Amino acid sequence: MPKVKTNSGSKKRFVLTGTGKIKRQHAYHSHILTKKTKKQKRNLCHSGLVHETNLDQVKSLLAMK
Repeated sequence: MPKVKTNSGSKKRFVLTGTGKIKRQHAYHSHILTKKTKKQKRNLCHSGLVHETNLDQVKSLLAMK
């Protein structure tokens, strides 16, 4: 069997926490910020966790399974 490759884009976007959860950043915070409100930009800068419905898909991209 060949080795399972990790998705290179996923390596840059997700971080594994110590408890085994996967951390992520919010989208829509990189450009075209002039039309977004301060509240919207402030809420987008926080990190979050990957939802349990998407957990299996992200783990397969990170070759954790």
